[in-house]
Amino acid sequence: MIINHPLLGPRDASEFVYLGDASLINRPDPDAQNAAELFHTYSYERANPAGEHRELWYHEQGDRSWLVVTRNTLTHAITEVEMARDVALKQGRDR
Repeated sequence: MIINHPLLGPRDASEFVYLGDASLINRPDPDAQNAAELFHTYSYERANPAGEHRELWYHEQGDRSWLVVTRNTLTHAITEVEMARDVALKQGRDR
């Protein structure tokens, strides 16, 4: 599988480490009244979708950047690759 890194161009997936669902960018507020419940959900509950899914990938064998990869879990076709930093900043502005 080839991941088209936004800064470095096409790279083999063996350079990367899969780190889970991209929703992990949205860490719960530790000061929320139900913080324990929110962190339990954040830490242990994951979707297992068949189809398009946003995932976190770490470029361990390269520039050590974090990416959000939108990938179809049935075909492994990648439709979008974004810098995780940019995704997090955009989500912070959308709140």
